[in-house]
Amino acid sequence: MVVTKTVSLLFAAAAAFLVAGNGAASAQDTLKIAVPQRGAWDTSITEIGNRVGIFKKHGVNAELLFTGGGAEALGAIIGQSIDAAVSVGISTVLGSFSKGAPVRVFSAETTGQPDIYWFVPAQSPIRSVADFKDKTIGYSVSGSSSHAALLALLAQEKITAKPTSTGGVTPSFTSGMTGQVDVAWTTIPIGLKEIDEGTIRAVAYASDVASLRNRTVRANITSARMVETRKAVLDRYMAAYRESIDYMYSSPDALAAFAEIANVPLGVAQTIPGRVPKSALSPDQIVGMDAIMAEAIATKFMSAPLTKEQIADLVRMPLPPK
Repeated sequence: MVVTKTVSLLFAAAAAFLVAGNGAASAQDTLKIAVPQRGAWDTSITEIGNRVGIFKKHGVNAELLFTGGGAEALGAIIGQSIDAAVSVGISTVLGSFSKGAPVRVFSAETTGQPDIYWFVPAQSPIRSVADFKDKTIGYSVSGSSSHAALLALLAQEKITAKPTSTGGVTPSFTSGMTGQVDVAWTTIPIGLKEIDEGTIRAVAYASDVASLRNRTVRANITSARMVETRKAVLDRYMAAYRESIDYMYSSPDALAAFAEIANVPLGVAQTIPGRVPKSALSPDQIVGMDAIMAEAIATKFMSAPLTKEQIADLVRMPLPPK
């Protein structure tokens, strides 16, 4: 049985998981950043940028703590155990903010949903979403983008199933292959090699959900206190973040680094830029806020839309360079 780590356990053990970028950072500002689902393309931006010194160049020492899902980091941000979290499902951010949590969005993370999909072992009789009825269907953790995408997929197809938390990509893959859930979730590149080998079969994609297309699904978040007291550091982090995205879509060395991070063959890693367009990772605009709020209400992450004033308070994004 897979047990999802709790926030308290994750961050009590933070020292065991901290990854410092490029050694000691003299005269640099340190940011402790929670990163979910290590091995996904979008969550590798800071790690790859760290490896080649991009964040160091911008005066930022990014310390990375890897977690099972972005939603797990909310409590740590509120409690100031970490400074920021990347790749957090925007529905859970809206829900937490609407309940009074002092969280702020300082960047978009992913627009559209080109990466998450659901799979079954090759011998499974399940062939499509139509076969999901009354089955256990995996997602990472409550409030994550995979959770929101699954709820939206089931609502779109009018299917009654049993959404089941399976944790991060590694335990989820194990759950799917061992029959702990009928259908497991994952994110590219995880599973692409197995699909090619015929070991597993993809049966649904988050990109199939019409309501998720062309709108922001994940965001990078921090606390209100960080925005007020360390905005200049966040701005420098974002300058390095943008540069890291440019590097990932232009350098073969970035794909080699990603293959190592994701533990996939280089040939698989080299297909990712074609599967996840650079525009999907554009950090400078939250797209489709009205639709995002409507979906969050429909899937019970929040009870009412935010006012314009509340949205302005929540979204605190630095202007990109001209």
